[in-house]
Amino acid sequence: MTNSTTESLATLATEQSDPRYSGIDTLPTEDIARLMNAADATVPVAVGRAVPAISAAIDGIAERMIRGGRLFYVGAGTSGRIAVLDASECPPTFGTDPELVQGVIAGGEAALLRAVEGAEDDAAAGAAVIGEKGVGPGDSVVGISASGRAPYVVAAVREARRVGALTVGLACNAATPLTGAADHPIEVIVGPEVVAGSTRLKAGTAQKLVLNMISTITMIRSGRTYGNYMVDVVASNAKLVDRAARIVADITGAGVPAAREVLEDAGRDVKTAVVMIKRGLAADDARALLAAYGDRLAPALAGAAPGARGDA
Repeated sequence: MTNSTTESLATLATEQSDPRYSGIDTLPTEDIARLMNAADATVPVAVGRAVPAISAAIDGIAERMIRGGRLFYVGAGTSGRIAVLDASECPPTFGTDPELVQGVIAGGEAALLRAVEGAEDDAAAGAAVIGEKGVGPGDSVVGISASGRAPYVVAAVREARRVGALTVGLACNAATPLTGAADHPIEVIVGPEVVAGSTRLKAGTAQKLVLNMISTITMIRSGRTYGNYMVDVVASNAKLVDRAARIVADITGAGVPAAREVLEDAGRDVKTAVVMIKRGLAADDARALLAAYGDRLAPALAGAAPGARGDA
């Protein structure tokens, strides 16, 4: 890292030392915990101030995903781990193909468990990963960096924008290279950390909250929920089978035992089971009806004409 970069980092809000926490090493454990809890409580407020920018980014991402585009998160260190975590939760929660939402961390999979020295400073690798993933105009790329200056992430976003992808820059400082490089800048200003410079704390929490919004609302816009039910949940274990049966029961008004039985006949697919019960169809016919409406449950239940499909 060059001296000029070090000097510029020293001016960032996330790198400052907050005098309120200067003596935390002398405090009782409960006092430290309360200080951290109070600091964490400021994060949702900071995220709230960025909601208009977050919403605009989500609308752009959802528009592309509905047309078949993919979503990539790109980060380094803590930001990269949070990116991979959010992406990895999409298949079990929303039944997506693992290729639809992908988390990319500087240094590759090894960096998930152990820091890979110098990975976040490798701008060439950041630009190259966009080509390696085959990112194109139909895709969306969200760069994540607390400082907003990680060269790997900034380069990835710049390259993604060059090839025509929609780009989002999520940072926890103002006027950063990352947010300047993106179509949709999102700046969540959380201020100094309890432990100075430890951006896995408030900054990391802010990033997770924003990614929760991006992935969840994009999936809602893509028809992967019905109301607030996760109707594309993958019922792959006992807990999730029970949850899926309760979802079917809630939507249809059937008892849980009956819903569970139909769910099994439907191959544990919630939407198929709901259509079977609500429309009185066999499993294959229910699947065909869902397919006719783009696998969206609301229009399949309403019997709307295929040309009148809307968001579920």
